[in-house]
Amino acid sequence: MDLTLHTVIELLLGISLSAAAGFRVFVPLLALSAFSVLGHYDLPSNFDWIENQQALTLFAIATVLEIIGYSIPWFDHALDVLATPAAMIVGTIVAASVSPDMNPLIQWTLAIVAGGGTAGITKLFTNLLRGTSTAASGGLTNPIFAAIELVIATALSVLAFTVPALAGLLVIGLFGFGISRITQLVLRWRTRDRGASPAK
Repeated sequence: MDLTLHTVIELLLGISLSAAAGFRVFVPLLALSAFSVLGHYDLPSNFDWIENQQALTLFAIATVLEIIGYSIPWFDHALDVLATPAAMIVGTIVAASVSPDMNPLIQWTLAIVAGGGTAGITKLFTNLLRGTSTAASGGLTNPIFAAIELVIATALSVLAFTVPALAGLLVIGLFGFGISRITQLVLRWRTRDRGASPAK
């Protein structure tokens, strides 16, 4: 029972960090490095490259640059082009780094599907919402949207290590909101297209 519960907790931890990568690529890596360097989480030996002071400094600098980049309207869309595949890669890495001991083939397959998939879906949601924000305000509200993304990424990363069950529930809730939002947009587009179609 303990092993099963431990496995579930680590899976929730990985999914939560992967979802955070969909909002900000370097925030979950920074959190993972910080928690491991401070001794609050022990990473497997093959992920020692994350668990050192140099990596922590590098991730901190990259996080600051990412925050600055996303605060600039229109430039944030250019960042999304690079951040989308990067988020999937980071989602895979963080999911693999916190996954329970298992066969490496299963570990990395699960990391790619659950971690990379979660990060990719989350990033798709944020890209669509950012596009909506740009269309509605000409990009003026994008810095506010970017700030909200940063708060969510930070909260998910911290909660993933402190209260993984709550972080997992938040991810599920965010997915539900994202699906609902996309459904509304699709229905709105269909209604607009029907209204624009010439009467026969």
